[in-house]
Amino acid sequence: MYRSREHRILAGVCGGLADKMGLPPTLVRILWLLLSLIPGPLWVVYVAMWILVPEEPKRY
Repeated sequence: MYRSREHRILAGVCGGLADKMGLPPTLVRILWLLLSLIPGPLWVVYVAMWILVPEEPKRY
């Protein structure tokens, strides 16, 4: 899995998840937003993925 360069708003995490699961990036962002309304450390998971998941390689 990679953080998306093409479907990026903040760090490309949701875009990368969408590419990996074969879903539209907007759907993954909406689901992530809805899940973030549930009490819990979802923002910590996002930051951890931002740090740990490598960025998608450049396409030439």
